[in-house]
Amino acid sequence: MTAPHTRASQLVCSFCEKRQDEVFKIVSGPGVHICDGCIELCAEVVVDAKKESSGKGVADRLPKPREMRAFLDTYVVGQERAKKSLSVAVYNHYKRVRGVASGDDDVELAKSNILLLGPTGSGKTLLTQTLARILDVPFAIADATGLTEAGYVGEDVDAILMKLVQAADHDPRKAETGIVYIDEIDKIARRGDGAAVSRDVSGEGVQQALLKVLEGSVVTVAPPGRGTGAAAGSRSRTAQEGIRIDTSQILFIVGGAFSGLEQIIETQAPTAKIGFGGSVRSRQEAVVDLFDQVEPEHLVKFGMIPELIGRLPMITSVTHLDRDALLRILTEPKNALVRQYRRLFQLDGVELVFAPGALEAVADQAISRGTGARGLRAILDDLLMSVMYDVPSLDDVVRVTVTDNTVLKGEEPLLTRRDAPAAAG
Repeated sequence: MTAPHTRASQLVCSFCEKRQDEVFKIVSGPGVHICDGCIELCAEVVVDAKKESSGKGVADRLPKPREMRAFLDTYVVGQERAKKSLSVAVYNHYKRVRGVASGDDDVELAKSNILLLGPTGSGKTLLTQTLARILDVPFAIADATGLTEAGYVGEDVDAILMKLVQAADHDPRKAETGIVYIDEIDKIARRGDGAAVSRDVSGEGVQQALLKVLEGSVVTVAPPGRGTGAAAGSRSRTAQEGIRIDTSQILFIVGGAFSGLEQIIETQAPTAKIGFGGSVRSRQEAVVDLFDQVEPEHLVKFGMIPELIGRLPMITSVTHLDRDALLRILTEPKNALVRQYRRLFQLDGVELVFAPGALEAVADQAISRGTGARGLRAILDDLLMSVMYDVPSLDDVVRVTVTDNTVLKGEEPLLTRRDAPAAAG
């Protein structure tokens, strides 16, 4: 009796039951055979399913701009203009992704990457991280200062996409709907107004290398260590050929402080004055107003190549954080630093108290360092390091009080022990 997968000594496809002489090729496996026609059909089904799902994960639960803004409010203090602009831009981007996935191409929607201007520690990275969180999409961060052209020592542009693939649990299709944030993009500005005399591998050359991924193209990226070690002897197609990524649906947000851009804007907009000729406002407020007036030609004058600016049609800015904003950052958001430290001490059965004036002193110190919100954690770590080291071993401590002298004079926080008078504050 002939086995189900053979007929007259010929292999038979287990799916369409065509004989070996009726097809070009039959591939055999344990107890099963499949012809080239069925392989192609299966491949088409898989590709169609991936295309359908590439934007579906986001599109089915795409929050409206107001919902995104409300979510951002719970984690990011201030920056109202940036929140509104980013919410609209991100919503429109993923509507575009949904349109591509559905095959509705009556109108071709252009890709809108985002340029985010603003000083260090003002919340650019936090804004983009929070947006990726609400959308539940892969998110990767890269620092433009570490990028070089392919073939030079350093990290090339394709490595950014590999980070995104890793954030997507090595699923290339999932990575193709993610968000990439490239920080300190201003640090790769072209040197001088004219063409570079010598090869600029970390400036204009990197800008040129970024063009294809920002615009939207299919890029083959190599996993780390390809061609060496385990990958060298692997028969895996991914290990040998790399991973193909279509960047047309990836949202790129690039940010930078662009220090000095305000002078360029001011020279071309003489009505906006900074200094004695202007109104009585802080320089930071004046700079923010000027950033609101930024035009592509200002960025080109700064040293960004026109082609790159053309691929960043959405430009918005974040503001300098003043003392009140830093105080709110310390206490209000869901992930506020004061809440986090209090919780850490609470897990040891100890209450953490900040006396009047202590947090104000912390905010003032962050401003004096010029680090914005980014420096708050470092300051609190310095203040609390000794008690975080000692208190877990002291069973009788019930309260730790940080005073303004702890911040200003380097005094140790006050410890209140069980059955002892309460500490001030």
